Amino acid sequence: MSLKKKPVTGMKDILPQEMEIRDYVIGLIKDTYKQFGFTSMEAPCVEHIENLTSKQGGDNEKLIFRILKRGEKLKIDEAKEENDLVDSGLRYDLTVPLCRFYSNNANELPQPFKALHIGNVFRADRPQRGRFRQFMQCDIDILGDPTFLAEIDVILATSTLVGKLDFDSFTIRINDRRILKAMAAYSGFPEDSFTQVFIILDKMDKIGMDGVAKELEESGFAKESVEKYMDLFKAMGSGVDGVAYCKEKLEGFLDEKVADDLTTIIESVMQAKTANFTLEFDPTLVRGMSYYTGPIFEISIDGFAGSVGGGGRYDEMIGKFTGTPTPATGFSIGFERIVMLLMERGFKVPGAKEKKVYLLDKKLTNEKLLEVMKKAAEERKAGQSINIAYAKIKNSKKNSWKKKDMLSLQKFIMTLFYKKENLYHGRINEGA
Repeated sequence: MSLKKKPVTGMKDILPQEMEIRDYVIGLIKDTYKQFGFTSMEAPCVEHIENLTSKQGGDNEKLIFRILKRGEKLKIDEAKEENDLVDSGLRYDLTVPLCRFYSNNANELPQPFKALHIGNVFRADRPQRGRFRQFMQCDIDILGDPTFLAEIDVILATSTLVGKLDFDSFTIRINDRRILKAMAAYSGFPEDSFTQVFIILDKMDKIGMDGVAKELEESGFAKESVEKYMDLFKAMGSGVDGVAYCKEKLEGFLDEKVADDLTTIIESVMQAKTANFTLEFDPTLVRGMSYYTGPIFEISIDGFAGSVGGGGRYDEMIGKFTGTPTPATGFSIGFERIVMLLMERGFKVPGAKEKKVYLLDKKLTNEKLLEVMKKAAEERKAGQSINIAYAKIKNSKKNSWKKKDMLSLQKFIMTLFYKKENLYHGRINEGA
C-alpha cells in the first residue's frame, strides 16, 4: 500500500505564512479577552458519546466523528447497533465539553466563571470555502451570571477583538429565543411545531420573506397563521424600535422584562463600544443550536456571506449534568474564517521584527563556526531572530549566487550581503 501525501479530505496542512497570522490572532485573542477578565481553560477533544448525542447540538450531532471502543470492550460479533461499538467521539463544538468541565470542577472555580477556551473541533461536514472537518474555535463564556451584564460583556469583548483585526466595519445581529417563541405563539403555530417553523425562518436570508411564507404553507401550516407571522416581520424595525414593537404587539405572549433587557443590552453596547460596528435587532435570527434559551447573536463582516462568530444564552445545559440550572452565556469566534479573510486581504502581522541570517561557506573552519555560534547566541539573547545556514556558492556565471537564491530561504528579503573570511552575513525581513 502506497503512502498518501495529501491530507485527509476536509483537513489541511498549514504553511508557515498562515501559521504566523494564526499565532498573531491567537495572541491577540488571549490578550484582549484577558483584559475583560476571562481565564484560559482546556477540556479534552474526546467526549463521552452520551454527552455529544444529548439532543443539544442540533444538526451537529449528525456530524460526529465516533470512536470505537477499545481492546476487550470492542465486541464486533455481539454488536446489534452502532452504539454497541461506540463509547466516545470527537467534540463538534466547545460548549458541550465546557458544560461537562464546569459541572465537574465548579467547586474549584471562581463564581461567576469567565472562561476562554481555544481548541480544535471536528465535524464530518461537507468541506467548502472557510469550512473544514477540523477547525479551531475560540469561545468565551460566562457561567453563573443570570443578568444581562453577561451578554453586554461578551459582546463588547468580542467586538473589541474583531475591531483590532483590520476590519473597518462589521455588524452584530441580536435576537432572543423567547421573542422567537412568542412570535410563533402569537401567530397561532402549535408549540410542538416551533422547531420546524424556526428551521424554515432561518432560510430568510436565502429565500426571502415570500419564500419563507411559501414553504410554511407547503409544510401544512394554516395560511392565517403564516400571514399573521409575516405581518410581524413587515412591521418590525431593526433597532430598539423593533424590540419596543415586540413588547407591545406580543403582550400576553412575551414577558416585558425580556424586551426591556434586550433594549438595555443594545443601548449599553452601542454606548460603550470601542470598535466600528452596528448592533441591530434581527427578529429572523434563529441560531441552529437547540440549547439556546435567551439572547442570541451573530457577527457578519462586509464582503463575506456567512457569519464569523455567534453565541447566546444557554441556561439549561449545565443543569443536564448537575441537575441544577446554571445561567450561562457565550460567544464563539469563527477563527478559521477570520484567518482566511485576513490572508485574502494580504494581511501582514504588525510589528514583525527584522530577522538576520548568517550564510556559511562549507569550508568554514570549526574555530570560525564556533565564533559565529557565539555571536548568534549573543544576538538571540538580545532579542534578535537569527537563522544560520550553509550557502551553496558556485563560481560559474551561470550558477553564481544571486539575490533570488536568498529569497528562497524562508521567503526572506536580503538587504545586506558581503563576504568576509568565508562568512556570508545577511540582514533579512520576513514575509516578502
